[in-house]
Amino acid sequence: MKGAFRQSMGWLHTWTGLLVGWVLFFMFLTGTAGYFDTEIDSWMQPERPIVQNAMTATAAVDAGRQYLESNAPNAARWFIAVPSHRFPELRLFWRMSPDADGKRGRTGRARLDPETAAPLNYRDTGGGQLLYSMHWRLHYMPVRAAEWIVGVCTMFMLIAIVTGVIIHKRIFRDFFTLRFAKGQRSWLDAHNVLSVLALPFHLMITYSGLIFIAYVYMTPVITASYGTAADAQDSFFNELLRRTDGASPSGVAADLMPLRPMVLEAERQWGEGRVRFVEIRHPGDRDASVRIGHEWASPVRRPPTLTFNGANGELLRASDGIYSTPLAVRDVLLGLHEGLFAGPVLRWLYFLSGVMGTAMIGAGMILWTVKRRAKKGDAFGFKLVERLNVGTLAGLPVAVAAYFWANRLIPVDVAGRVAWEGHTMFIVWGVMLAHAFIRPSARAWVEQLWLAAAAFGLIPVLNGLTTDKHLGVTLPAGVWELAGVDLTMFAFGAAFAFAAIVLGRRGKTLKSGACHPGESRGPGPQARSRLDATAHGALDSGIRRNDGPIEGREVVRPNDRP
Repeated sequence: MKGAFRQSMGWLHTWTGLLVGWVLFFMFLTGTAGYFDTEIDSWMQPERPIVQNAMTATAAVDAGRQYLESNAPNAARWFIAVPSHRFPELRLFWRMSPDADGKRGRTGRARLDPETAAPLNYRDTGGGQLLYSMHWRLHYMPVRAAEWIVGVCTMFMLIAIVTGVIIHKRIFRDFFTLRFAKGQRSWLDAHNVLSVLALPFHLMITYSGLIFIAYVYMTPVITASYGTAADAQDSFFNELLRRTDGASPSGVAADLMPLRPMVLEAERQWGEGRVRFVEIRHPGDRDASVRIGHEWASPVRRPPTLTFNGANGELLRASDGIYSTPLAVRDVLLGLHEGLFAGPVLRWLYFLSGVMGTAMIGAGMILWTVKRRAKKGDAFGFKLVERLNVGTLAGLPVAVAAYFWANRLIPVDVAGRVAWEGHTMFIVWGVMLAHAFIRPSARAWVEQLWLAAAAFGLIPVLNGLTTDKHLGVTLPAGVWELAGVDLTMFAFGAAFAFAAIVLGRRGKTLKSGACHPGESRGPGPQARSRLDATAHGALDSGIRRNDGPIEGREVVRPNDRP
């Protein structure tokens, strides 16, 4: 009974991973890039000045207020993001009052130089934000449809993780077991090590991802309590998130009090340098309110705030950001998923864990084909999976690299520049998929891996030829957010080159004249075929006996974050 249970879990693990493996690979790859979305934004806008010292909170609110009073005096909401080391610019946001027909008012944004407070203008780019949004919006799709697809795939991922833990008899031993040049055994070891090494991260990121879009699947529950009116969901979220500062203005004019004393009071309570934003609702009205937010210092997604009366400066209330235990649990899970609170070291751990998760999915997909090649190598389903593996596991990284190339090569003044950066990525991915189906799979692997190595490895060279923010400048200046992008591209290029070299050297034992991933040197084609036919079943049973048959920024609600 126990063996039958583990075998059934093995079957479930295999097929839940296979059916959505390519979508999960895309989600993990683009989502992992999102942990350095701000750094990628800076790299993709080389016109940004290099800022060594961030503007103080008091100077920021003074400069921000002056700009907003001149450029958005009738706005219903002002938002001033205080500069920090990771976000050195002064970023401003405003929203006008709703239109007469009730539609939400138009919005505006501005970025100011933190030293001169002069407006900054950069090239339009999707930057890291576009990559981040791809991992749950999937691009080119209606948001709600993408949420359903991502949610189903995430549920499959959670099932695959849980069943993977169940079928491991020696889960801690797998942490230390990695055998090289052993064909199928090596791919199984790689899949196991990558799974176990970052298992807490995989569980957290998958479960919290489901929590992010739980309201999509629980709409009937919301409807049962709040009805089917057009504003039913808004009523639900207003109550859930305790939105109490959005009341209508009184219509009575009143001067807005100076913001500096309010910021100083916040710094007195929290400490200097702890203010993250200042939000003003209905500036110039008697019922104006000023809300000051604490920096992200923990996974709690709603940090402490102080709310002042904008007309007289009186402190109205202080909130610790925890309104109820269920909401606090939700906020912590979402905060852990986003990692916005993470410092440099923890952010790199997030990134490396995401890379391991991406590689784990890839190793599982390759393991599925390696295990079945001898018996099902000519089957249509096998060939389809094999070619999709090549075009996605090797081709998608090439497409992501092309996204960075497009940022440097598309002229700055081209209309629709942001869209064309994204188009370039998906056009290249389409070409890689076509290449995978045209070329013999063994050769396609090697060729696409070499292309990925060149595409990533030459990005720093392209950067040096097209901008003045290259490694020769950023390294001596200690601008690690820019230098880190270039160095990471070099590292990825070297990793893909290593994979291409290893794969190119291995085997030449199949009819294609080259090896597939997972094969090692051994007997000639005929002898190998007979050996596979007799040993394949024994190998599978051995794996079941020892390890189990293992094969392989967020849904943003209105006003949830600025």
